[in-house]
Amino acid sequence: MSPLRAVVFSIAALLAGAGVVTVVSSNTVLSLLTQAVVYAVFALGIGVLLKQNGLVSFGHALYFGAAGYAIGITLQQQIMPVEWAILATLVGVGVAAFVVGLIIVRVPGIAFGMLTLAIGQMFFLSVSRARGITGGADGMQVDWPATIFGFSQSAILKPATMFLICWSTLVIVMLLLTLLLNTRFGAITEAVRDNEERARFIGISTVIPRAAIYALSAVVTAVAGLLSTLNTGFVSPENLHWSLSGMALMMVVVGGFKALWGPALGAVVYFIFKDVVGDYATHWMSIFGVALIAVIVFSPTGIAGALQALWSGKPAAASRAKAGAH
Repeated sequence: MSPLRAVVFSIAALLAGAGVVTVVSSNTVLSLLTQAVVYAVFALGIGVLLKQNGLVSFGHALYFGAAGYAIGITLQQQIMPVEWAILATLVGVGVAAFVVGLIIVRVPGIAFGMLTLAIGQMFFLSVSRARGITGGADGMQVDWPATIFGFSQSAILKPATMFLICWSTLVIVMLLLTLLLNTRFGAITEAVRDNEERARFIGISTVIPRAAIYALSAVVTAVAGLLSTLNTGFVSPENLHWSLSGMALMMVVVGGFKALWGPALGAVVYFIFKDVVGDYATHWMSIFGVALIAVIVFSPTGIAGALQALWSGKPAAASRAKAGAH
């Protein structure tokens, strides 16, 4: 997608978000939509890693939970103002993930996924046992100040406002990623993903771009963690558990990772199954599993890939080609 089209679509998306708040009056529905958008940002982080590096992470919940604990402990200890704490959290996650990435992106394929799982679970167990700092298995309450970026906490935490904040964040993050991946940096990471040996042969450093993408995906996931903590005012070791990464990965597979908006679409589909189908079927996860298998078999590029193919007319063209062959 060209930068100009990305900006136009982003403006349209922001207006659509404002329209949702105008149309939906139920605080319960707005809260559910907010939760879906938070996990859309989470899935986007994993999707970027898969799209640009071709790597699957089972441990990205580490950065989702770490962001919540970092902001919680910083505010609890009154180390710095909340605005600086948010910035410091994102920078800290980015730097830490880049350092980790310099080591683990050298590991290929499934071994990379298992390594991320091991690292994530190591931190999950550590946080669960550090009762004095993190509250242990009970988690910790995050005491947000009365004003955040000049706005009162009570106004921010209203369901409509919270949805708009999360939705706007998702749109802006997607726009920034689109603009970034349309640069030379994006072309380099794609070249390394497609053929690492050839990229190395023509003089491209393969480790640093892959580590940078890993760090970028971690920061996006940390943004989701901050939004979740702001929305709930609470963080627990469950925010670090691998099952959260697995859930986000399912969203990526269902939505598709070739398009940046695919993981976000997958998150919406997941929450439709969870909150709508779940009201009528006890085993909604089994139904979602069937849908997941169907997507993998019939549309390996996910729902977003299928929609893009329909939009471009490829299925129709393929049908005409088959008809011509007969």
